[in-house]
This record gives sequence, C-alpha cells and structure tokens, in this order.
Amino acid sequence: MKLLLTILFVFGTTAIFVDANAADSNTVSSTVVTNNTPPTANSPSVVVNNSDVCTSGYSGSIQTQVLGISSGITIKDTNCEMIKLARSLFGMNMRVAAVATLCADPRIFDAMWMSASFCPYMGSIGEDAKQGWLDNPQMVPEGSQVFAAMAKTEEQQKIKEEPKKEGHDDIKKYILGGITLLLLL
Repeated sequence: MKLLLTILFVFGTTAIFVDANAADSNTVSSTVVTNNTPPTANSPSVVVNNSDVCTSGYSGSIQTQVLGISSGITIKDTNCEMIKLARSLFGMNMRVAAVATLCADPRIFDAMWMSASFCPYMGSIGEDAKQGWLDNPQMVPEGSQVFAAMAKTEEQQKIKEEPKKEGHDDIKKYILGGITLLLLL
C-alpha cells in the first residue's frame, strides 16, 4: 500500500509541474503568404479526331523553378497505313495489288515465301514471281531473313568450292631455290 501511495504521489507532482510549465509558454506565431503560386508548364493536348488516320499524338512538359518547357507532336504509324492501303485495294477488287502492298514488309514477304505463296513480282504470280525474286534479289524488301539466309548459304557454298592450297607451292619454291643455288656455284 505504501508503494502504491508513493507512486501516485510521484506521478501527481510531475503532472502538476508539467501543467505549470505548459501554461507559461503560450506563444502564437503565424506566416502569411500572398500570391506565391508555383509555376507550371502545361502540356498541349494533341488531338487526333479521325479514327481513320494512322497517327498518334504525344505531349510532355517539364518545369523547374525558373524555366518551363512543353511540346506536342504527332507520329505517323506506317504499319497502320500499309494495312489500310491493302484493305482499300482489296475492297476495290485489286487483290494482287493488295498482297503486293503487304509484301513491302519483310515479315510478310518472308511468311509468303515460307508458305510457297510467293509475293507478286512485276505483274507475275506463283512460280514466275518466285523466279523474278530470285533473279533480282536487290528488289527484296530490306530485312528479309529468308533472303539473308539464302545469301549466307550461297557464300558458304562458294567458300567450299574454292580450291584448297595444300602447301605444295612452298616446297616448289625451296626446290627451285636449291637448283638455282647449285647452278650459281
């Protein structure tokens, strides 16, 4: 019981001193800020209203305490344009022209070649088109993996067909040099 009374006395006197100190330090401070808005760089909105246009709008901005820069651009999607052109040609019943438009993409060219449905070449289709592409590889869309592999295989065949030197030339030189030396002595 004595211990409990001692503890209550200690806590009670501490609370009184704390309250007395808190009442002595009653100060109020305030700061008033007037018209100090932060600067902002607003990105322009780039709107592409027509869904039939193959462009995308992008914008961005950056702001520091001193300078703000913003910009907006539109980027043309060439893959989308190619698909829309091919659809238009197909819709006008120009199927070979539609396929030829798609064949300008090396991925489609390779897929057509691998399926033995060769891309049209200068008005010819089928095996005639295949022969036209083989005769004129410079006309193949750049990036074709099939024609790159064919060219690599062709180079390897040329290397294999070259006559191999077996070192007989060195032996002939030594023999001729020895004969010449004997003749000079």
